[in-house]
Amino acid sequence: MLVLVIGDFHIPYRSHGLPKRFKSLLVPGKIQHILSTGNLCNKETYDFLKTLANDVHAVRGDFDDVIDFPEQKIVTVGQFRIGLTHGHQIVPWGDKESLTMLQRQLDVDVLITGHTHQFEAFEEDNKFFINPGSATGAYSPLRHSSTPSFVLMDIQTSTITIFIYKYLENELKVEKMEYSKK
Repeated sequence: MLVLVIGDFHIPYRSHGLPKRFKSLLVPGKIQHILSTGNLCNKETYDFLKTLANDVHAVRGDFDDVIDFPEQKIVTVGQFRIGLTHGHQIVPWGDKESLTMLQRQLDVDVLITGHTHQFEAFEEDNKFFINPGSATGAYSPLRHSSTPSFVLMDIQTSTITIFIYKYLENELKVEKMEYSKK
């Protein structure tokens, strides 16, 4: 089961759109679920995600005024409870200790957050944490520019294989990580 994890688009405020290379990869009919960390910023970006998969879950980012998304969401995909929040509510932003506290509060196997515009994934206490970064490479208060990135999760029984897509120096780079639920 393929799950697209994506967010922090900031279209049109901080970016004009997804890199063309990303658009060529993200095609209808391949992805079953989409989990967005927010900051879609306009209905057109949400509508684009809806063309890729019928099951789109999004949370509200600090720039999402057009569509009323929830602050947090819990989604079950296969055997995994997945928590989703933008991340601007977590202080300090991206802090591992604060993230693990939220993960425990939500009682989820996987916590997905955004806001820092930088990809990160790690395992802590047999739980998995993912920040897909900014899909467009939009700048943030923390950094002047960021590398465009998104994550594709392949969920099989009790294992998640994540593929990290980054657009770096006009080249597509793909990395792979694995998390197994114990």
